[in-house]
Amino acid sequence: MGHHRHQHDPKTGDAQLFWAVVANLSLTVIEIVGGLLSGSLALIADAVHNFFDAVSLIIAYFARKIAHRPADENMTFGYGRAEVVAALVNYLSLIFVGFYLIYEAGTRFLNPSNVDGWIVVAVAGVALVVDILTAFLTFSLSKHSMNIRAAFLHNLADALGSIAVILVGTLILLFDWRLIDPFVTLLIASYILWISFSEIGSAIRILMLARPDGLDVDAVLGEILTIDGVASAHHLHLWQMQEHEAALDSHIVIEAERWNDADTIKQAVKARLQSACGITHTTLELECSQHACKNPITIGHARDASADKVAPDTKHDLPA
Repeated sequence: MGHHRHQHDPKTGDAQLFWAVVANLSLTVIEIVGGLLSGSLALIADAVHNFFDAVSLIIAYFARKIAHRPADENMTFGYGRAEVVAALVNYLSLIFVGFYLIYEAGTRFLNPSNVDGWIVVAVAGVALVVDILTAFLTFSLSKHSMNIRAAFLHNLADALGSIAVILVGTLILLFDWRLIDPFVTLLIASYILWISFSEIGSAIRILMLARPDGLDVDAVLGEILTIDGVASAHHLHLWQMQEHEAALDSHIVIEAERWNDADTIKQAVKARLQSACGITHTTLELECSQHACKNPITIGHARDASADKVAPDTKHDLPA
């Protein structure tokens, strides 16, 4: 059930990201030229995807820089979610690329064109080497960062796309199958969309303050209630501050005759949540049993309908 934060050097991987960007931009130019000379839509599709790879890596790089800024008066929770936002942007760009390629492939099915298989194979071979290199540069970082993982998946999809493009060129050379070019483009697009939709949910969950993966609310409540002196807990909120930091706030009702031990009980709850659940950011509001909230809800908080009403003496009258 633990949800533990990983510590990493903020400067680690900046050089890898830089060279991955350079490689992807160079490859984009090579593939566009090769695609125009050969007439291959699959090669141009791979070039477009490579360009978005470079953009995704640039976004990932600057998001890393922003994320490690300390909290300030404007961002009191810090800037950690910059990487989550970057991941969301990169997944959305992948989805855009996927649908664009489907549109282009459909157009090519209706109007097939000649394709130079030799140029396709040669350029795609170079692309495969570069794609593998850039994926390697971001692989280790992707294990610990949703932001870098999105960029890594861009490169992984490109590597598979390059293999597919090599297959296209080979089949055109051997059998003159011109329709294989848009067909493989559809396969590349389908894979891109599948990866994007399967990964984007994690970024959305964090931005929507959802329960962290791996933590069960009932189990967390159970850990709180095991502490001696805790009568009950309510108004509980459990969310992710950022990708690797879970947070919790809750009202804790202290048992009758135990109010003098309130501080000790509070520290015991925090220690248990950290050791058993990996929750390091905990805010607890203590209530004595005689003055606890009336009819509380366990998860979240009830909205006060009276807040929507404007008291007679607080109406905003315009000056005469």
